[in-house]
Amino acid sequence: MTVRQLKLPSLVEACDRLGIPAVGLWREPVAAHGLEAAARLMRDAGLTVTSLCRGGFLTAIEPAGRACALDDNRAAIDEAATLGTDTLVLVAGGLPPGARDLAAARERIAEALSSLAPYAAERGVRLAIEPLHPMYAADRCVVSTLDQALDLAERFPADQVGVVVDTYHVWWDDRAPAAVDRAGATGRIHSFQLADWTTPLPAGVLNGRGQLGDGAIDLRSWRERVESTGWSGSIEVELFNDGLWARDGVEVLVETTRRYLAHVF
Repeated sequence: MTVRQLKLPSLVEACDRLGIPAVGLWREPVAAHGLEAAARLMRDAGLTVTSLCRGGFLTAIEPAGRACALDDNRAAIDEAATLGTDTLVLVAGGLPPGARDLAAARERIAEALSSLAPYAAERGVRLAIEPLHPMYAADRCVVSTLDQALDLAERFPADQVGVVVDTYHVWWDDRAPAAVDRAGATGRIHSFQLADWTTPLPAGVLNGRGQLGDGAIDLRSWRERVESTGWSGSIEVELFNDGLWARDGVEVLVETTRRYLAHVF
């Protein structure tokens, strides 16, 4: 998503040229290229697919809406398995229209996971709950902290449900470092993502993730914290940024690689 302006073949070519060994994919560009073709493209290039984003949106109240969400998430799990990734990122979903009960919405997520987690496990896919910054609680994600995500994940085996540590969403929370330790101790860090926090936020907020090093987050210390738990997976950079998307995609990828080396290590 950091370079969504690049079609998958161009992305693969650029990753090969820059020595980038792995990539996290989103469902929309995979669907545009074709699922089987995308899986073949990744295999032929020797690229590891670190995760597929996204499933989730599991907070509907009406039976028809809940059934539709479960069907979509099963499809996402199947897509992840086809692409060869063991991780499907879940954005839990916001409050349904007219609803105000956050606890009830989170409980509906747990109910959905009780159905989805065994289905995913049968296909070799883990579900990774991503907490989003509280500004998204109403419309996108009622899970706002790592502790809340872990409270849901810990109802299930660690090899079925874990969490995403995304610096953009959790850096502000003084309890998050301890939650990282909690997640790492039980093998529940299933994805680690980086983006910086810059101000002022743009109108609409969603596409305001800063390029690494441009904002307020101590990215290096977050990497050190996560790795101190024994976690050794791939680190994803996920930038929703209109300014970056308006530029040449390969140029952005080169810049992001340099920033990663300079500000994360």
